[in-house]
Amino acid sequence: MDRLNGSANLMIVSDLDYTMVDHDDPENLALLRFNALWEAYYRHNSLLVFSTGRSPTIYRELRNQKPLLTPDITIMSVGTEITYGESMVPDDEWKEYLDCKWNRDIVMEETAKFPELISQSETEQRPHKVSFYLEKEKASKIMQALSKCLEKRGLDVKIIYSNGIALDILPQGAGKGRALAFLLEKLKADGLRPLNTLVCGDSGNDAELFGVPEVYGVMVSNAQEELVEWYAENSRDNARISHATERCADGIIQAIGNFSLGPNVSPRDIRDSMLNTKNLSPSHEVVMFYLFYERWMRGDIENSEQYIQNLKSIFHSTGNFVHPSGVDRPMQQIIDTLPKLFGEKQSLDFRVWVDHVSYAEVSLGSWLVKFDKWELSGSIGTSTGTVNSCSVLTSSIFPKSELCS
Repeated sequence: MDRLNGSANLMIVSDLDYTMVDHDDPENLALLRFNALWEAYYRHNSLLVFSTGRSPTIYRELRNQKPLLTPDITIMSVGTEITYGESMVPDDEWKEYLDCKWNRDIVMEETAKFPELISQSETEQRPHKVSFYLEKEKASKIMQALSKCLEKRGLDVKIIYSNGIALDILPQGAGKGRALAFLLEKLKADGLRPLNTLVCGDSGNDAELFGVPEVYGVMVSNAQEELVEWYAENSRDNARISHATERCADGIIQAIGNFSLGPNVSPRDIRDSMLNTKNLSPSHEVVMFYLFYERWMRGDIENSEQYIQNLKSIFHSTGNFVHPSGVDRPMQQIIDTLPKLFGEKQSLDFRVWVDHVSYAEVSLGSWLVKFDKWELSGSIGTSTGTVNSCSVLTSSIFPKSELCS
């Protein structure tokens, strides 16, 4: 968060499974649309927060499977763990706060008395979270009985049931909503409370997010029954909470527009943009260039010399591309290699996205742009492919602002 000079213009706090990530979208198109929108318009002055029920172990697994951006903050294990940055530095103050009236050993003793509770995998058992599977028709009765047992043992806990199968036992002070409230107070204390916050979810363990004061909220169209019922009982008249008509990440993009929080047209939805030149931000230009590169490699656009000439006219003759290996190549030289690459990935489900885009004006009219570039490639009709582990940090110096559009 040190990259921000003040309060974030927008902070998006999103659940992952079936909210940001649509597991029924094998091409990840909605997620890729969000990625392009975020990196083009928001990364430089806003905050991206993932709030997930996943433990760190299976969160990392998801990042290896799906084209997820790197968040500024990650809230995991149903709001019991908060970490910062790419290296996921834990918030020790939050961990100390959760220790109040929490005893994991007692929780394990009492839950062992309920044979209906089936323990989840070891990776999902965390210092401040004990997780089980429980059949939906038994959930209400078991939760009431378990709550009384733990209360008698002197514990103050929260029991959350979600997805019609998962039961989590947490300290009373934990949960996605409490974690977000803690985070907002921390930012406020540093004079960095976001100007706007949008929370996004699809299941019961996301309900708390919508109860945090002064936030906007969107339930994606595919929200589960438990969250829809909560919305009907608690927030139907709240103009700051909406039920999207679009699924997953597309529903998040829709909410950005509905609440007038900023640009909501993803660069991925702009066709033939390379034929039009505008003065856009360096981050937007980088996103648009790699979208063109993807479409060119896939053969999704016309193999036209006009595109190549337009690129040459946009990029300054002295602009360079610097690879982390130290190789420094003129952009004009790179553009000259494009014609022979046309359609090279036509038979593959080839996608490109950029992450961590940052830029600085190093001299009048000259910009240094840094970013991670990722590629996903797999056979069409078989799998979504795998995220290449050879992601590279690259930088480019563009001596004028019309980089590409």
